[in-house]
Amino acid sequence: MKLIALVFAGFASVYVVAGSPLALAVFGVQVLFAWRRSWWLVPLQAVLAYGSVLLFGSSVGILGFVGGSLLLTPFWPLALPVAVSAALLGRADPAISMVLISLVVYGLTKMIDRIDEVNAARLSLAMTAAAEERLRIAAELSTGLGRALAAIADGARTGSPDVETARTSLAEARAAAASYRAMSLAPEITTAKAMLTAAGVAADVRTGHAEPLGPAGALLAAVLREAVTEIVRRRTATTCLVETLTEGATVRLRVRHDGARTAGDESVGDLRAQVEAAGGTLTIGLTEDASVIVEATLPAVRPPAEPSRDSTLATALLAVVLVGSSAKSLLAAGSLWPAALLAVIVIMQLRSVEGRHPVALSIMAVLTFAPIPLFGQSWLGVAGFLAGPVLLAFSWVVAVPLVAVIVAVVAVSGVLLGMPAPLVVNYAISTLVTGLFVYGLLKLARLTRELRESRDGLARAAVVEERLRAARDLHDLLGHTLAAILLKCELARRLDPERGRKELDDVLAMTERAMADLRAVSGERRELSLTEEAESGRSLLSAAGIDVELDLAHTALAQEVDTTLGIVLREAITNVLRHSSARRCAITTSVKDGVVRLSVRNDGVRSTAPRPGSSGIGNLTTRLARLDGHLAVAAEDGWFELTATAPTRAWVPV
Repeated sequence: MKLIALVFAGFASVYVVAGSPLALAVFGVQVLFAWRRSWWLVPLQAVLAYGSVLLFGSSVGILGFVGGSLLLTPFWPLALPVAVSAALLGRADPAISMVLISLVVYGLTKMIDRIDEVNAARLSLAMTAAAEERLRIAAELSTGLGRALAAIADGARTGSPDVETARTSLAEARAAAASYRAMSLAPEITTAKAMLTAAGVAADVRTGHAEPLGPAGALLAAVLREAVTEIVRRRTATTCLVETLTEGATVRLRVRHDGARTAGDESVGDLRAQVEAAGGTLTIGLTEDASVIVEATLPAVRPPAEPSRDSTLATALLAVVLVGSSAKSLLAAGSLWPAALLAVIVIMQLRSVEGRHPVALSIMAVLTFAPIPLFGQSWLGVAGFLAGPVLLAFSWVVAVPLVAVIVAVVAVSGVLLGMPAPLVVNYAISTLVTGLFVYGLLKLARLTRELRESRDGLARAAVVEERLRAARDLHDLLGHTLAAILLKCELARRLDPERGRKELDDVLAMTERAMADLRAVSGERRELSLTEEAESGRSLLSAAGIDVELDLAHTALAQEVDTTLGIVLREAITNVLRHSSARRCAITTSVKDGVVRLSVRNDGVRSTAPRPGSSGIGNLTTRLARLDGHLAVAAEDGWFELTATAPTRAWVPV
């Protein structure tokens, strides 16, 4: 709105300098109309504008304010009679100015409306996109996993454990979680920073990519996961830089740390071949200061950008204004042969829409000032064409002095040409005004495009976040339940019918829980209890032949904390079953100074190193971070311990 007021003030100042005090009132009504859009302001503006022309002899160009306002109302056809009246009351030159001012008033005001519309639609579009993605995920999961759970429940009722369906369902849930997670690199970066910080490594994260990345996101996430796992495993690094940047059609991930004396391919496994197969590169090297750099570059697949109607509108209006202004210059020159020079200026002016073009600006500067000795006064109006791109191309610190120089050159040229002082002032002001409205059109077009891209980016981010939430819930909620169902089905198949019946009863209860988990993945809120999950976990571990020590000392927790720690416990129990040959497991909780601590400790670990790069650990780190909590893992002397801490009364941002 400030930009519009500035441009309108520039137009009005031309008529004020020419001796019309009513021009200020016309300007004030125009600004008020752009703000309030009340139709009754147009007749008032018309009275003031025609009064300025008829009583004070102002140029009919001032009627352009009335024409522009009419174009913004349902009475837009009346703009044509106003233009005709301008042609009848004045000469061709000011009549053309009237049409140009009408178009500028209409274009600038309309683009402000577009900006407001796009800005207002950002949040609603993001919410709609997330809701649509939630429904799509629900349909996908209900079709596959929903039917599979129904089949498992039917088998349990008839005494026939459906092991194959349970195994297939678990594999499908894990594959779906990986698929949903693969769209984005962002969650892996969050996990990497949390794991590095927990390991005592100072992590510096700089993100310069746009989400979602598509297939590239999955590979880059895998590279980052393996690189960070290696850093944590070596335990020699003190600093680490994780950086992403977009270069043309590619996205680059760089991990730099000071934790190793030599660089080798062992830190990325077989990912080099996968990256190269995807059309990218993966390199590991040493810097001069002995830091290790892991760098992966891949083609980035993002949705194609839609052309902006607002940019097209601005370019069309600018083209019309430039052609009209050129026509005025040709009329003043009394010749058509300067049209070729004006055509070059117009083309270069339109090229300035997308940013700075130093060569084009240099050529425009030469074509603006060199012909003045040849064409004289008629060519002075061209200087405004140069001022607009200069304002757009440079910072205000540089642009304002340059525009001041352009205006000064116009004024000095007018004096040297022997023009009257009022006319020199008029040309100087016109140069500034022309530059301002050219800058205004281009700047508003750029702002509109940026807002539209921001809106679309927000919608894409909402979709990515919804898929990541589904991936976390699939892995942490449904994945655990399906693993438990598979274990119970396999156990029931090996036992005699009487003992197997009890296990199948548990399968039936678990399928009901899995259905609830499935609804949670689809967007329905799921609340868990840490105490109930601990009892369920003891039953599951005992069924697998693991001795369980359960010591729960926590009291009432906030629901969000209770649910999050319940999810942590589910994942910990799943890891005990999947990644160890445990015979003993201890599950304990305690509360001290407003902080609850959950510990799951088991023997039989298959590796001496923790698994910090796993998606499960990453999910839990993200969930706890939302509560201002922490996750720690450690392995020593054949024992593995997972510890989660969180405030008992956590504040959760909505």
